[in-house]
Amino acid sequence: MTGPIRVGWQSGIPEAFSFNACVLFLKYLIEIRNDQNEDGRKQNEEKELNKQPLLYIFLSAALFGVSTPFAKLLVKNIPPVALAGLLYLGAFLGLALYSVVTRIVSSEKISGADLKKEDLPWLCGAVLSGGVLAPIALMFGLSRISGFTASLLLNLEGIFTAIIAVFFFKEKAGKRLWLALLCMTAAGIFLTWDSGRGRFNFLGPLLVTLSMICWGIDNNLTRNISERNPIQIACIKGLVAGVISICLAYALGMGIRWDLSFLYALLLGSFSYGLSLVLFIKALEGLGSFRTGVFFSLAPFVGAIISLILLREWIGWVMFPSVVLTITGVWLISTEKHYHAHLHQETIHTHLHNHHDLHHTHKHEGIVHEPHIHEHRHAEVYHTHSHWPDTHHRHEH
Repeated sequence: MTGPIRVGWQSGIPEAFSFNACVLFLKYLIEIRNDQNEDGRKQNEEKELNKQPLLYIFLSAALFGVSTPFAKLLVKNIPPVALAGLLYLGAFLGLALYSVVTRIVSSEKISGADLKKEDLPWLCGAVLSGGVLAPIALMFGLSRISGFTASLLLNLEGIFTAIIAVFFFKEKAGKRLWLALLCMTAAGIFLTWDSGRGRFNFLGPLLVTLSMICWGIDNNLTRNISERNPIQIACIKGLVAGVISICLAYALGMGIRWDLSFLYALLLGSFSYGLSLVLFIKALEGLGSFRTGVFFSLAPFVGAIISLILLREWIGWVMFPSVVLTITGVWLISTEKHYHAHLHQETIHTHLHNHHDLHHTHKHEGIVHEPHIHEHRHAEVYHTHSHWPDTHHRHEH
């Protein structure tokens, strides 16, 4: 997820661009309007409620997007390693508070299945790569480049997630993925140009790229536990990674200044990483994985715009080709189609699901519309449809 502390839900689904987000947004509203005209006044009111997931995902993307420019401000007063730890501790505090409030307000649990002992290796790898190495590399990179540049480079996470999945998890990749990689690489080269000094600055962009590789590893490891409770995973990741990074900062002699910057870092982590994840999950329940991933792709561009306004950054003419190439790359990967006949083996498992797809056709007593969790059986089926390499489509090609 997708973002540094997003987990599992959109594993295997490439990042997408705001053009697709706008198209899907309009299409979504048109679908709602058509249904309203057909189903009458009562269903009009019900469909109005379905617009809430759109608000959730736009807020989630905005909260995560602003994390980069605000972290750029904080890294001036807080050492990069310590800042990475504080952001993740803030995410843990925010998510822990959300969990407590949720349990008090509602006793129903639909967040996902709890972690098991066999999930530990995947979780440890995700914590190390995505919770410790990635944010530290990003903070060091932010201290050397503009917030605008770092925000655009965040789009590389989706590319590296897909590439790692292809080479290590045997997922299928089409021509659009490699063209997208070419466009993103070219954009990255443009962004290394320091117009103020008239020379290339490779270190900062390379550090941010390294962080995207680490989050790509994180995403692919987390996909193996994507059926588990995402709040539980993110809380563990936030607490463990935060403690490790802060201890590492003190071991390296990078002390933390106990002033307002400390509180600002925790607050930024709780909102941009913690609350953003909660809103992301709420949107996922109403929009599905693909649409949620498309709309969330607005986040890096929100960060780039805020950087221009808040930080008053202007990196010269390279901004324009880098933006165009980034847009092209994310559009290519987001519009890739994967369609073929495939076989689903019979399986029994437990995870959060609804009955709006082709794979969850089991029966309940009464009508169930909301996402819910329980052990259920999938019969063997052979069919053809467009799909992503999600929990139900990790077959060989």
